[in-house]
Amino acid sequence: MEVLNGPEVGSIQNDFMAVIIAGFGKDLLPLTTNYGDEACPKALLSVANRPILDYVLSWLEQSKIKDILLICPALHRVAIHHHINSEMTSSSLRVDLQTVEESRDAGAGTCALLRQFSSRITKDFVLLPCDFLPPSNFSLGTLLNRFRIDVLSDGAIGTACWFPSHKPDKVSYIDDWGVNTPNCSIAWDGISGTLLYIDTPDEFDLNAEDFRFRTSMISRYPQSKLLANYEDSHVYVCCRSVLTILHEKKHHVSLREEFLPWLCKLQYRVSKKQRYLQSLQSTLLQRTASQHSTVRRSIHQRGSDQKVPVTVLPSATMLSGTGQPSLRVGLVLLDNSLGFTARVNSIYAFLETNRRFLSDANFSPPYESKDLYLIDAKAQVSLDNIIDGSTQVSERANIKKSVIGRHCLIGRQARIVNSVLLDHCIIGEGANLDGCILGRGTRIGNKAELVRCILQAGSDIASGDSMKGERIEFSYESY
Repeated sequence: MEVLNGPEVGSIQNDFMAVIIAGFGKDLLPLTTNYGDEACPKALLSVANRPILDYVLSWLEQSKIKDILLICPALHRVAIHHHINSEMTSSSLRVDLQTVEESRDAGAGTCALLRQFSSRITKDFVLLPCDFLPPSNFSLGTLLNRFRIDVLSDGAIGTACWFPSHKPDKVSYIDDWGVNTPNCSIAWDGISGTLLYIDTPDEFDLNAEDFRFRTSMISRYPQSKLLANYEDSHVYVCCRSVLTILHEKKHHVSLREEFLPWLCKLQYRVSKKQRYLQSLQSTLLQRTASQHSTVRRSIHQRGSDQKVPVTVLPSATMLSGTGQPSLRVGLVLLDNSLGFTARVNSIYAFLETNRRFLSDANFSPPYESKDLYLIDAKAQVSLDNIIDGSTQVSERANIKKSVIGRHCLIGRQARIVNSVLLDHCIIGEGANLDGCILGRGTRIGNKAELVRCILQAGSDIASGDSMKGERIEFSYESY
């Protein structure tokens, strides 16, 4: 497995574990609708012919984190367990796969999941979604070191990571693919690298035109700034003490929309902060002391070697001025020059992310004698494609700017442009696909024509059918 440039953590690799949340992927329907009796987990949807979960696992492995708690719906356990144990490229990760009983329409919130599985989270942890694609030139080790410094300097309780929003590509069909994740305004202090405020849906409903900040925040952080062009990666490095607070805030369901915005405000609301410090202070001070030699060793040995354009600034020692842990939430802002960063959490994001990979594609036909027959010599396949080596492309087929998965069969004179085909798709002779996404096992009949369509796994389109802007989803219970 390729190792990215970045600081290694050497002998301190075991002070963190990872918690990965792999939900149903409701916003990715119909691609995540079950294929008969087989589940189609969001975690195993392929981006550039690689399951999105693998991008996260590789990033963790490169940071030297070994212990992973992976939480998924019970219906997805078999598929994810099989993938982890049969296809993962390294055995250095220890994955504790746990399931939760939930439905597609009523998923459990992240706060509830962390409370439910808190006994399995035995150390400080990094929380990640299964759909995060990290930038190629940013190591998770950099984020972990930022957290270590924040804990040592003033007793911070967590560190968040945000990345620049993407402008829609000129060929994207936003109306067809649904709305992309909207931007969320945040306030931060650049001097200390502190996340101060996150706009929430409730606050937006109360006052859509203006922001309301507490005077205690402005007086303590007079140079704070408002940012509106960043997205939350949903990657958070947390002290284990966060779980103690979560157990007290039992009414919080969403980590992103409820708990984290509340936690940001806690650091400058003195009376409320004192209440939680009484139960947390001894734990945090012990945690800070144990980190001291660890951080110094890490920064001295590894940290000075990396120069990356990421907003990571030294925090002011004991910002509270009281000698107490600040319970501050640190913030790391990624830069576009680090590489493409995304969350594949919607149909729009899924298509856009695949297209981004195509911009660097350089397709070449297989040269091994046993695979030469797979791409017919008379097929027209441009360089800007990603096609799995097990896929067969027939005579005079024309493929441009598309991603085609494993064991697909492309018929004679078929035309495929700006599309994504997942595994085991069969495209009939003379069929025409333009800007489509096909779930695995889809069959397209001869001379069928589809424009900007999304098809559930196992769909079967009859010969000669014509569709435009359709989203095909059906229930196997009717068969």
